Amino acid sequence: MRDKNDSILYVGKAINLHNRVRSYFRANIGRGAAIDQMVQQIARFEYIITDSELEALVLENNLIKENSPKYNTLLKDDKTYPYIKVTLGDEYPRIMFSRIMKKDKSKYFGPYSSAGAVKDTIELLNKLFKLRTCNKNLPRDIGLERPCLNYHIKQCTAPCQGYVTKEEYRKQVEGAMEFLNGDYKPIISSLEEKMNAASEAMEFEEAAGYRDLIASVKSVAQKQKITDSSGEDKDIVALYRDEDEAVVQVFFVRDGKLIGREHYYMTHVSDVPKPDILQDFIKQFYAGTPFLPKELMVQYELPEAELLEQWLSQKKGSRLYIRVPKVGQKEKLVELAAQNAKLVLSQDREKLKREEGRTIGAVKEIARILDLKNADRMEAFDISNTNGFENVGSMVVFEKGKPKKSDYRKFKIKTVAGPDDYACMREVLTRRFTHGLEESRALEEKDMDRQFGSFTKFPDLLLMDGGRGQVNIALQVLDELHINIPVCGMVKDDNHRTRGLYFNNVELPIDTHSEGFKLITRIQDEAHRFAIEYHRSLRSKAQVKSVLDDIPGVGAARRKALMRTFKSIDEIKNAKVEEIEAIPEFNRSAAEEVVKFFSSLPNE
Repeated sequence: MRDKNDSILYVGKAINLHNRVRSYFRANIGRGAAIDQMVQQIARFEYIITDSELEALVLENNLIKENSPKYNTLLKDDKTYPYIKVTLGDEYPRIMFSRIMKKDKSKYFGPYSSAGAVKDTIELLNKLFKLRTCNKNLPRDIGLERPCLNYHIKQCTAPCQGYVTKEEYRKQVEGAMEFLNGDYKPIISSLEEKMNAASEAMEFEEAAGYRDLIASVKSVAQKQKITDSSGEDKDIVALYRDEDEAVVQVFFVRDGKLIGREHYYMTHVSDVPKPDILQDFIKQFYAGTPFLPKELMVQYELPEAELLEQWLSQKKGSRLYIRVPKVGQKEKLVELAAQNAKLVLSQDREKLKREEGRTIGAVKEIARILDLKNADRMEAFDISNTNGFENVGSMVVFEKGKPKKSDYRKFKIKTVAGPDDYACMREVLTRRFTHGLEESRALEEKDMDRQFGSFTKFPDLLLMDGGRGQVNIALQVLDELHINIPVCGMVKDDNHRTRGLYFNNVELPIDTHSEGFKLITRIQDEAHRFAIEYHRSLRSKAQVKSVLDDIPGVGAARRKALMRTFKSIDEIKNAKVEEIEAIPEFNRSAAEEVVKFFSSLPNE
């Protein structure tokens, strides 16, 4: 369904398309306000015929994911999931961290809920089984370089040197995979034997190392809190809905152990039945996740359960079951997931309420004090220099009370020499708004060859770091460019703290405990920080400048060659033309330039 602008409003599927479409235009039969609103916006229908119901489901899901239609229930998902990857396609496999599960010869374990825990586990496995961590191409690169530090500290068996056979190394990898499957007992027994043997041989340092490894293994083993005697992979999926939002909680059970949980927000859920929300989640989530368990335990009977089973089984390559447990431990796990979803939603609502006060509430407060219609986008500017050296300007942008760092800009002052903040500010503002006007004109003329940045969008409010003087400079620039934007100064007291706002030639008091005041302070501090960081980076570059940079004809490659050949600047200074010419990167002319440059320098 498309609107008059040809934007997609809704994507749906049906066996009988005529009946499905007609249902939207019947007299109101309790569809809900959102659907009625959607129907009023429909300008035309576009339809695609498929060979089967399964094909229609896949196509529907792909179109929803690609277009995010306004009236479809959507999964708000910006998470990526960590996996442990064993590169079995390599002759000497590695154990790696991965957020992508590809269809390759590797074996994947996960998904896991904590990236930190995954990295700790990989580090432990490499220590336990002495596996390689390098990215050398083996066996091609065997013996080309010396073994690395890991071999010398006994954390790798150095397959890069051929010190371990392919078969022995594979046994190490298989041991690591058994560990990842939850079989910890053989590892602990083996480590305990080695620890006791080292202790009896009075190799106490080595014994302590084994003791620490045992503690690490037990720590990983104890993280598996909930177990299931069936030892299968399953996901437990339940939701809680409140008003116009829903949270779906997923428990990930792998090899009978709960390895993690995640929650996901679903939007556009008002008037949508809970089973339908859960079904839409399963479609969108499992279309994108690379791992599919053997079983999905869900909270409600799904309208298209049989079709979903068929699609997911096809995607998995083996049978997948969707079940609604009614009694026993499984039913309690589903109930627990639903309770967790409710807790997440209530906690996030409180957090959102507080955050809204700090951001949108603060913006409304500032707009009210200044008697403006809105102040959603605010830009603040600051100048930084050291006694006029390396004058720079900064522009920071806040939208709806939050920093929009992608729109921040730095300015290196081109026309002002010396410490003149007013002149610097004039240049910065002139460049910013002139650039913005040029971009806007190009956009109107549909100049597709031009790159458009953040300058095209003008602020609702311009904030100047100072009082009357800085405000007047900004007003003059805007007047010259025929731009009408409110300008407000952030006035400071004798202790350099913001005390009020200077607007329309009047200093307006502001409650120093209010969220509006706190937002003004954050914006002021951010503009100051951004300018100082830029200025500091320029100073650092100036300080690391080498005397060799000033020699005509000597670039980075020749400079490095000089420093590689001679031990110090003094040696270069005393070198003869023939000595420098002998360096492969130099010719006669360049060598003469070096000697000529140093001979022209005054003697110290």
